[in-house]
Amino acid sequence: MATRRSFVKQVGLASGMIPLSVLLHGQQNDESTKMKIVCTGGHPDDPESGCGGTLAKFALQGHDVTIIYLTRGEAGIPGKSHDEAAAIRTKEAEEACKILHAKPVFAGQVDGDSMVSNDWVEKIKNLIAAEKPDIVFTQWPLDTHKDHQCASLLTIQSYFHVGLSFALYFFEVCAGEQTQIFRPTDYVDITDVQEQKRKAVYCHTSQDPPGIYACGHAAMEEFRGRETGVKAAEAFVNMVRLQHGNSFGIQS
Repeated sequence: MATRRSFVKQVGLASGMIPLSVLLHGQQNDESTKMKIVCTGGHPDDPESGCGGTLAKFALQGHDVTIIYLTRGEAGIPGKSHDEAAAIRTKEAEEACKILHAKPVFAGQVDGDSMVSNDWVEKIKNLIAAEKPDIVFTQWPLDTHKDHQCASLLTIQSYFHVGLSFALYFFEVCAGEQTQIFRPTDYVDITDVQEQKRKAVYCHTSQDPPGIYACGHAAMEEFRGRETGVKAAEAFVNMVRLQHGNSFGIQS
């Protein structure tokens, strides 16, 4: 008898035909149905604020979750040297990952000096490929922050160079001020993990967590929830449905 994971593989998770709501069906998974989830982001706090609820839901259902931070947020604390800020923000990210039940990985770029190059495409591709992911989440490439763009573009390049072996979803952060022109294809109800996500975001004390939520994130959770008929939600763009103009018409 085929397992759910083998069914997902057979149908083709990377085809974009299986909405996140089907994957997040609310049941605990065993080893035969476990998936590997990877999220890439520009800085500590980006994955948490953009899709921390969704990552928490996957982890709570028994899936393996890894967060790859492009930088350690070296330029993110006024008055601190890069080394001092990196140490503080690395610890914050590690604490946030404990709350989300995720494994943190730090790619090694420097906050504010991020780049897209052949060498870095290879490095990020190898980091992602080593996780053998079924699903990868990353930042939307149309973003006012260069580090967010770099994290996204490197992940997109990895998606093509790894042979389209995983489903790719984009998340939003600080919509309107940073993420631009975001038209979701998928929604995830995070009502039951909203507080867990908030606790993870609040681990980033150096980044003014109330300010993070004031930068549109509280409004985003409420608005995306209204769009899909729940209290709070996170929204995503699926790469395949983006390529096909969302012609499948599937929402989570």
